[in-house]
Amino acid sequence: MAHPVPSAPKRTPLTASMAHAQAQTGSGHHPLPTVEEISAGGVVIDTSLPSLPVAIIARYNRGGRLEWCLPKGHPEGVETNEEAAMREIEEETGIAGRILAPLGSVDYWFTVTNYRVHKTVHHFLLRSTGGELTIENDPDHEAVDVAWVPLLDLGKRLSFPNERRIADLAREVLPNYVPGI
Repeated sequence: MAHPVPSAPKRTPLTASMAHAQAQTGSGHHPLPTVEEISAGGVVIDTSLPSLPVAIIARYNRGGRLEWCLPKGHPEGVETNEEAAMREIEEETGIAGRILAPLGSVDYWFTVTNYRVHKTVHHFLLRSTGGELTIENDPDHEAVDVAWVPLLDLGKRLSFPNERRIADLAREVLPNYVPGI
């Protein structure tokens, strides 16, 4: 009587890629390198208007989804976080501002193709001092739109929970820096 020959396990794209990864590392575990990034930006408010409008930008994320967010960017050279926040806000929105107070920092992680990024963003409360709303001066062309949003509506417009918390804090502390608001 003939004995049946055992069949090999079915090979799928997933099991093939797992086998390839294990062969490359030996253990199957290959941590991605981590990159630290720092950005600075914040909430720039036109305190001359009763609605207290805030300048925010829209950009497309890596997945192609439109996100409304606070303007921010990386410090250049020996810039302080405060200097970077003022420059980035003006570049991305066209609105110049003067810092009234720090609003705190948030950090988060994300992964790109070959590495993980740990990003810390320092936020500030700024009073607008001039300029015109535009994205034309954004050197990286990340901003695809810009808008004034009343401070009370800001939380509904921002895409990220961390930035909504920063907006809430800005609304809470603003009367300490701008009497009569």
